[in-house]
Amino acid sequence: MATSRREFLHRSALGAGALGLGLAGTAVRTEAYSRPSTSRQAPRRLRLLILGGTGFIGPHQVRYARERGHELTLFNRGRTAPDLFPGVETLIGDRDGDYRSIEQEIAGGRSWDVVIDNPATDPEWVKSATRILRPVTDQYIYVSSISAYRYNNVEWADETAPRHTLENTTAREREGALSYGWQKTQSEEAAMAAYPGRATIVRPGLIVGPGDRSDRFTWWPYRIQRGGEVLCPGPRENPVQIIDARDLSQWMIRMAEMGETGAYNATGPESEMTMDQMLYGIRAVCTGEMSFTWVDQDFLAEQRVGSWMEIPVWIPFTEEMKGFSRWSIQKALSRGLTFRSLAETTADTLAMIQGWPVERRERLAMGRCEENPRGTGLTPDKEERILEAWHAGHGGR
Repeated sequence: MATSRREFLHRSALGAGALGLGLAGTAVRTEAYSRPSTSRQAPRRLRLLILGGTGFIGPHQVRYARERGHELTLFNRGRTAPDLFPGVETLIGDRDGDYRSIEQEIAGGRSWDVVIDNPATDPEWVKSATRILRPVTDQYIYVSSISAYRYNNVEWADETAPRHTLENTTAREREGALSYGWQKTQSEEAAMAAYPGRATIVRPGLIVGPGDRSDRFTWWPYRIQRGGEVLCPGPRENPVQIIDARDLSQWMIRMAEMGETGAYNATGPESEMTMDQMLYGIRAVCTGEMSFTWVDQDFLAEQRVGSWMEIPVWIPFTEEMKGFSRWSIQKALSRGLTFRSLAETTADTLAMIQGWPVERRERLAMGRCEENPRGTGLTPDKEERILEAWHAGHGGR
């Protein structure tokens, strides 16, 4: 039996942060967040230079590469988790023009087999890095994005789909809403120009799981575990594509080992997943007492509900967006991209939340609001108001 609305509001209060957001007593596998994956020794030992390495996907790459026996060098500013990998060589510098530590190593005869460029969005960063590293490295792996594609109106589009170009985007678009995708496309071009036939372009969709700071997927395990009546956005059959950061990172290391080049859509899961399959899959792992109420997209539009960030992962269905979260990953699958279960990703995400400081959990509980403009998810009050209005117009509960 679902909790009452009064209890729902009570459990949604920011004070829930002190109560572990309903996670106290949750049967999640807290050891899973740091548990190393099982892997065999790599077919060949590589000298890997990872630009970044301490953000979101970088640490998963580092752990897996070390398990596989590779020699690692990180290049970063030394500000994000500087003590995360005390046994790994780190060269201190800045993508915004300070490559002196790398240049000193090169002057001493240093070289690497593969460069993995994780954080770059600014194409000038890619141009400067490739200019320095091209003579002393064999392969450049650049992490781009599905956002590099110009259109979302073709279902199961592959890597040949149109990307942002001068011809199909305006200057205003490139400086505004499409700036991220435009920059990613230009960064791809810079990598491929510097490494003809030796560049690997990886285009993930929404990356989720342990280490995620965006909360775009994280909000759903949190919200469902919190319990009460959960607003679920329609249409239920809307597609969803996500990939666990560990699956993406480990696959990239294996791609480096195989010397695979070219462009790859890298999202998941292996077969199509709908919004209701994702939410019910998360619910199967959670222990909170909850009920789902599905609200159609037209009603949500009337209530001025924002997609993607206010209701994470969700994009309303339109003809212009019918290809969103329906990107073909057949090419990546043919190169060995694999996926862990949604249940494992959910359990490990809940374990991550459980380990956060109270202030961090409180920020997640707030949702997206004036006090938390970069947050994700509906605020408890707004969710309650929308549910009340929905039930009033549809014959009550």
